[in-house]
Amino acid sequence: MKSFPNRFPLPFLFLAILALLAALWAGLMRIGWQLPALTPSLALLHGPLMISGFLGVLIPLERAVAMRQKWMYLSPLLAGLGWLVTLLSPTLPLGPFLLTLASLGGVAILIEMTRREFALHTFTMLLGMLAWFTGNLLWLFGWQIFQVVFFWQAFLILTITGERLELSRVLRPSRNSQLQFGAMVVIFLAGIFISIFNPQIGWRLNGAALLFLSLWSVRNDLAWRNLKHKLPLTRYIAWCLALGLTWLGVGGVLSLVFGAQVAGPRYDAILHVVFIGFVISMIFGHSPIIFPAILGVPINFQPAFYIQLILLHTSLALRVIADYANWHTLRMWGGLLNEVAILMFIVMTVLSIRKSLAGK
Repeated sequence: MKSFPNRFPLPFLFLAILALLAALWAGLMRIGWQLPALTPSLALLHGPLMISGFLGVLIPLERAVAMRQKWMYLSPLLAGLGWLVTLLSPTLPLGPFLLTLASLGGVAILIEMTRREFALHTFTMLLGMLAWFTGNLLWLFGWQIFQVVFFWQAFLILTITGERLELSRVLRPSRNSQLQFGAMVVIFLAGIFISIFNPQIGWRLNGAALLFLSLWSVRNDLAWRNLKHKLPLTRYIAWCLALGLTWLGVGGVLSLVFGAQVAGPRYDAILHVVFIGFVISMIFGHSPIIFPAILGVPINFQPAFYIQLILLHTSLALRVIADYANWHTLRMWGGLLNEVAILMFIVMTVLSIRKSLAGK
């Protein structure tokens, strides 16, 4: 078997996957499954572990590898150390402090990217990193997770939509389309800040922006055009992205209709249609691009990849229905199957990479 062409990112990837596994365990506890609490306050750390732990390591790592700047690896390193300290010593401020430094490092990376290429997509991703830093800083100063979660959400939404805008440049979006995108980003960010003072207005502005971003993508994102592409991998990626963008619109509709939620099943639904339906589906779709870029190893696509994709979205639909019907048991099973789909993704990705290394 061949070795990895690029071994340096492997420890960072290990930290990211470990954070994901801890976050999944915490998520099952939060949704009602009776599992042992491996560390104090584990269930309360589900969100921080998933966002600042897993994705806080993975996203800056991807940037560092792409730009080949060693100083940029400090951000994923701090994120990895930060989530570990937060998990092991949740009462100490050191963990959130390290995660805040990690997000500040992410801002520095995006400032460098924007300096090299000042464009709407790089500026959008910079705003995403600033949102991550703001959320971590507020969390460090004692704000509750429900008060900062939309800053973390903005980190992921603006990062992903910025990347989609960059990849869609081959369609040569008109100036009017770019202005529309920029206006939606402004409305989205305005909704987050307004929600601090008036949650109902802020959440609905946020929802309107998400809905229009989803609708905007139908005409301007390559994913919708590649749903019937002749190459199986390209077609699979397109389905992942199109389904993710659809859930983004669903999240917008739920926020518009039901307004602010700070706890309970509707809060669960509004968050997870975005964090699972949009973000995780986008990770499924981008992984055949991200992992080869990080490790220098191609993904060996298999039609079985569709199993995890179908399970992810079917179980999320069940979970959302259960949230609004107040069916607690179905909600628990929907959440469990969400996580089974994510674990399947990890296993199948690892097996695919092993197969590529074996030269089969």
